[in-house]
Amino acid sequence: MKLTTTRLTHLHQLPTGVRELLSRNIPRAACARLLPLTSRRQFADVTQQRRNLTTQQLDSGRDERERVVILGSGWAGYTIARELDPKKYQAVVVSPRSYFAFTPLLASTSVGTLEFRTALEPIRTRRSDISFFQGWADSVDFKNGKIAVEEAVADPSSSRALTQDRHAGQTKEERKEEKRVEAKKGKLFDLTYDKLVVTVGCYSQTFGTPGVKEHAYFLKDVGDARRIRSRLLACFEAAALPTTTDDMRRHLLNFAVVGGGPTGIEFSAELHDIIREDLARIYPELVPFSKITVYDVATKVLPMFDEKLGKYAMEIFKREGIDIKTSHHVEGLWPGAPGESPGDHSAFTLKVKEEGELGVGMVVWSTGLMSNPFVANALDEVRELPHTFERLAAAPEDSQTSNPQQWRVKKDAKSSSILTDPQLRMKLVGDGKNKPEGILNDVYAIGDCAILEGSSYPATAQVASQKASWLAKRLNKGDLDRAAGFTFKNIGVMAYIGNWNALFQGGEGGNISGRLAWVIWRGAYLTKSVSWRNKILIPIYWMINWIFGRDISRF
Repeated sequence: MKLTTTRLTHLHQLPTGVRELLSRNIPRAACARLLPLTSRRQFADVTQQRRNLTTQQLDSGRDERERVVILGSGWAGYTIARELDPKKYQAVVVSPRSYFAFTPLLASTSVGTLEFRTALEPIRTRRSDISFFQGWADSVDFKNGKIAVEEAVADPSSSRALTQDRHAGQTKEERKEEKRVEAKKGKLFDLTYDKLVVTVGCYSQTFGTPGVKEHAYFLKDVGDARRIRSRLLACFEAAALPTTTDDMRRHLLNFAVVGGGPTGIEFSAELHDIIREDLARIYPELVPFSKITVYDVATKVLPMFDEKLGKYAMEIFKREGIDIKTSHHVEGLWPGAPGESPGDHSAFTLKVKEEGELGVGMVVWSTGLMSNPFVANALDEVRELPHTFERLAAAPEDSQTSNPQQWRVKKDAKSSSILTDPQLRMKLVGDGKNKPEGILNDVYAIGDCAILEGSSYPATAQVASQKASWLAKRLNKGDLDRAAGFTFKNIGVMAYIGNWNALFQGGEGGNISGRLAWVIWRGAYLTKSVSWRNKILIPIYWMINWIFGRDISRF
């Protein structure tokens, strides 16, 4: 790679050996180790200047390519970043997470069936031409094609499921002042784009239930899986202490899963497996105290599956001792067992409308999704329309009466998700009398935060990745305007239900359950893993844990 003009202007004072090392793209840390002490000091000064010039370097490396800024590194964001043609586009990912999480494997990592590394794919790699900034998109200037980015390198919440805006509780004036200070400190910077792809996803929905966001465990990211594994093992260690009473053991080893969708059911199955296959051998005296209960407000679990498959899953759970309680409503969660104050090895109290107060060791919450605050706040009013705005044809009676003073991003009334046209372009709606509509030609919205208007596609990884692949293909070919709109092809849904049993419902019909479905389930997840590294690691860990048992170390 050639040194850019920007870099040369700040490196000319360095010794020749330093310039040669940098021109060969040797990592900065390695360069420092290869230099004498005096040169290291000079090198440190230059690397600081290089950090400050990151966005300028990004500009100089475009080579006449269009810059596509992608907000988010989930299924949609990661897929489109990888599939865009690097000869035509400069893909820049902005996300608080420097990796893509393979969410179907999170339940397995949370109980030690797989290690956390197997569910991760880094955004920055030697094998891709993707640029990356670890930060939160704070605001969008559609008129000038510019995004304000707030750095998130040291943000601990970036590796866990989010349940509220990180700036919740701040007034507009307080946030405005905070942004001014952050910009002055270099923690807030602008990034320009030619095309923008919004794939910010959704937050975990708690429905405002008291204590849930503070004390419940979620399963949306690797950080969540790590916390669950630590808490699970802590409950068994606390229950094994000779000072722990039998009543407290029942509380600590009572595990509640709220939500009867695929995530809740798969986690319950994985939890059952580690207790029966591993922890029962290590803590045989504690197994009689353990209990797993699934709560859901609906009348049945796994509503996206055929009724026959749903009944099969409930029968398997009943046989394995997992309770499923439908039409139950959780009203609160707080630390401390019922009637007791929180202690060193405290349980929690879960209040259920139909059962009262229950002592539990852990509550895993997987009840659904809520709109990302970025969509509600930053993507609302459009201050000035860009030149790429295209007003949709109005009816004759609308043309003279509809002259809106303000345009807003059009959103779904129920979910508050961004509405798009069939080409996945963001739609706007005016405040005129007849609500005129328009589209932003170079701004797209895909993933869980967006809905194709008029469709009823589920908010799943399958839909998100298909939208991303379709959009990348159209952009690469340059035929977005001529191509037919996006259509979803359902290739089936799967769920693991424990003890080497699973459910598979094909998109074109044909339902499979039991061991054969389990083989399909594992094969599909292995095939869908992105890197060859993880395609190799996953079966290795499956084999190791089958032979030697799961690792129950706490670290």
